[in-house]
Amino acid sequence: MALKGDRYELQTDVSFFMNEAAERGGCVTLASTSTPSGVAMDSSANVVTYVTNPSGKVPLGILLNDMVNIDLTRQHINFHKDELQKGGKVTVLRKGYVITNLVGSGTPTAGAYAYVADSGYISTSTRALILDLGAQPIGRFMTAKDADGYAKVEINLP
Repeated sequence: MALKGDRYELQTDVSFFMNEAAERGGCVTLASTSTPSGVAMDSSANVVTYVTNPSGKVPLGILLNDMVNIDLTRQHINFHKDELQKGGKVTVLRKGYVITNLVGSGTPTAGAYAYVADSGYISTSTRALILDLGAQPIGRFMTAKDADGYAKVEINLP
């Protein structure tokens, strides 16, 4: 489980698809093959992913759904866990805060800037800045990591 129940969702976006299995709570970016198309909410070109290398990528927000790849003829989606089938539309948090354990390198402290890191992790690391001088923070850490590895992160993306 990557997200705890304590969260504040001020602004979310439901105009993107995700074509891979993924755990909620990390920062998604536009897929490298994605060329978003205008205002079409159901365009299959609007694809997000957890990127291996965040350099030069556009962070969109925090993934709020678990993406699963299951045989829907044998079992059903667990809607109580916010599961969605791979290839479906996802909910992305643009403004608000979450408590997540997908915190990567660096030691978060209250007030430290949060950046997207490898594989959707959120980090205080300047690795993204070294690789891409235009990297912008996605928000700020509101707490340090607790004993279980969770930290409260405020997300504030334009």
